[in-house]
Amino acid sequence: MSVPRMLTGDRPTGRLHLGHYVGSIANRVRLHRRYESFFIIADLHMLTTRNTRGDIERVTVNAREMVTDILAAGVDPARATFYLQSAIPEVGDLNTLLQNLVTVPRLERVPSLKEMTTAAGKEEMPYGLLGYPVLQAADILCVKGQVVPVGRDNAAHVEVTREIARRFNHLYGEVFPVPEMIASETPTLVGTDGRAKMSKSLGNAIPLSADPATVRRAVLGMYTDPNRVRADVPGTVEGNPVFAYHDIFNPDRAEVDGLKERYRAGRVGDVEVKEKLAAALNRFLDPIRERRARIEADPGLVDELIVEGTERTRLEVRQTLVEVRRAMGLTGAYTRVRRRAERRRRAAGAPL
Repeated sequence: MSVPRMLTGDRPTGRLHLGHYVGSIANRVRLHRRYESFFIIADLHMLTTRNTRGDIERVTVNAREMVTDILAAGVDPARATFYLQSAIPEVGDLNTLLQNLVTVPRLERVPSLKEMTTAAGKEEMPYGLLGYPVLQAADILCVKGQVVPVGRDNAAHVEVTREIARRFNHLYGEVFPVPEMIASETPTLVGTDGRAKMSKSLGNAIPLSADPATVRRAVLGMYTDPNRVRADVPGTVEGNPVFAYHDIFNPDRAEVDGLKERYRAGRVGDVEVKEKLAAALNRFLDPIRERRARIEADPGLVDELIVEGTERTRLEVRQTLVEVRRAMGLTGAYTRVRRRAERRRRAAGAPL
């Protein structure tokens, strides 16, 4: 590989939102021209928490929406390979081989797995969810990914990948690069309710595809300083979600600094602060909306990108699996058995 490879992606559970943007998409947009970039539509990962027939039937629509959001955010389709995870069964084969290189206690120390179990409303962790980091390792290593953009939630997962890659190379020879993590500058974005990170399932998210009126409604309903009952009461800026969003999405630093000063002094109301935030967010989202409109004006474009990317990725994964099986000696084991069987058939005069 002359150009280093990047692997990133999302579960197709719905449209992407501002939390996804600051947590990973901004990094992808910035990095994807520097690397040979693979974008996984991780529908097998989705099954660890959402596996009803209805969930699976929505994968097609959600995959289209997800890819459209990523392209609208600024990823160049000519420099990105999108692929559907479940359409490459060899990823499951690699997952089976890699799962023997990590222990249950190690996986139980991954903090986000318990959080995902709780968020999914499950009392006990499914086996597949415990193995989530191993399947993620298979995703990264099957294309020999060398860099992985991560938010805070995924860093522990990718560290498992790094350990598995080193373990495999130690046991069987150098096959996998040990991927490096590239952390987001803003790992987590609090939701509009101010209580948890932005999440579709919690209803505290602002989609990248939201229209201006939807954005304004969401912002006007945002959680702010609960102790501030009137505009003339000095307010707290630190930890205030409205100002956290201003810091990330409002490039007018003079305006933001002025709002903070007035807020602390009790000289500006929450409505004005929120209206200015809504305006800043809509200015930020306008170019994304324009790109989305152009993509949606070309029906079938996203489907074609997914199909071409999946076919190309499957060829890559097949080659990786050949190298893995050869390094482990699995190919040789069957070859030796087959040759002996063929010799017996020849000796007996039986057709081969």
